[in-house]
Amino acid sequence: MENFTQSLRIYTKIRVIRMLFLGFSAGLPLLLLLGTLSFRLREAGLDLALIGFFSWIGLTYAFKWAWAPLVDQLPVPLLTKALGRRRSWLVCSQSLVIIGLSGLAFSDPSISITAVISFSLLTAIGSATQDIALDAFRIESAETEDQGAMAATYQIGYRVAMLVASAGTLFLADLFSSNSSGYDDAAWCVSYLIMAGLMLIGVITALLSPEPRVLSTSEGEIKSTNRESPLLRLKRWLVNAGIMPFVDFVKRYKRQAILILIMISIYRISDVVMGVMANPFYVDIGFSKQEIATVTKLFGVIMTLLGAVIGGVFVKHFGALRMLIIGAVLTSSTNLLFAWLSNIGANIPALVLTISADNLSAGLATAAFVSYLSGLTNIKYSATQYALFSSVMLLIPKFLAGWSGVFVEELGYENFFLFSAALGVPVILLLLMLYRDAMKTT
Repeated sequence: MENFTQSLRIYTKIRVIRMLFLGFSAGLPLLLLLGTLSFRLREAGLDLALIGFFSWIGLTYAFKWAWAPLVDQLPVPLLTKALGRRRSWLVCSQSLVIIGLSGLAFSDPSISITAVISFSLLTAIGSATQDIALDAFRIESAETEDQGAMAATYQIGYRVAMLVASAGTLFLADLFSSNSSGYDDAAWCVSYLIMAGLMLIGVITALLSPEPRVLSTSEGEIKSTNRESPLLRLKRWLVNAGIMPFVDFVKRYKRQAILILIMISIYRISDVVMGVMANPFYVDIGFSKQEIATVTKLFGVIMTLLGAVIGGVFVKHFGALRMLIIGAVLTSSTNLLFAWLSNIGANIPALVLTISADNLSAGLATAAFVSYLSGLTNIKYSATQYALFSSVMLLIPKFLAGWSGVFVEELGYENFFLFSAALGVPVILLLLMLYRDAMKTT
């Protein structure tokens, strides 16, 4: 009991607490784009197939590795000198998200879907860039043994933001609506403007935070000389920023690197594919806005936070890989509860049970996953390598998620949820292989 109490003390460190607010800034735009927006689109009369394809905007996060070297190496004019490399990119990306969300506020999907797509892309680019800078900031701000707690508090802030972006936005849309039985774009406009204002929490935190230590040129990098031509300097920068981070990862993990990347690419496949259709499912099955906001968002986030705290402590004691296996099993299994719920209908106790199990397992799995990815990262290339991992993590799931609306329309919700649960089986098998290999090397 004493060891457990000592483990909890890590959550009192300033650098750990700071991740609550930065995690909030990271989580707010994601669900406004890929969760709450699907509710708004459905209420505005868009069909499920289009909503499903709309989720492909989330692929922006899967390609952030392409510009991660720029965030890792390039300064922001004027700001970097004043704030430092990581904080300047954080403030710039957060400002871009504020602009994008403000644009979404004034874009009516029932009139112009083009404007919604444009501002969604702008928000996604800003949000993905924030993730790159924030992941590097987190990794460089603490030692490896603290990364589990950093990941947990990051997830707590992230999930609180998801609560605000989902339940909060729904409550606000309902509060400001003058049309109790239909779509009211003015109410959604006010809601999204408030969400844009809440991004200032991340901006203020970034401005008040210390810049992580700056690393000197590391062994293995190509060093410059004053005699180099501009072309040679550009070539050297491209090699150091864009190639060396990937070479470093392969050198450290050798043949196991491919297996690790495959596992990362499909670890979240069950919940990502299922998640796109979650809000339309709640609407179609007959739950009201207030029921959805209260149970799936408010109560669900509480369970996710509990799972994140438990996951952070368990990772410290049992290791990230073991907790990844447990998280994968739980995540896949809880999708079966949604298939069960689709047969029961709009039953509140059944919804509470389903959301409790799903969000608790999601919080635990995510804390373990973030800690595991952080452990794979070489601090010399923190932004680029973590961006690679988190991008690979989303590419396949987001692509499949784009077809989720078509799947539901053709085969129904029950078969869709059974399919999403089955997608978790290969993940579990890959993790068991990685665990076996890890045991051989210890």
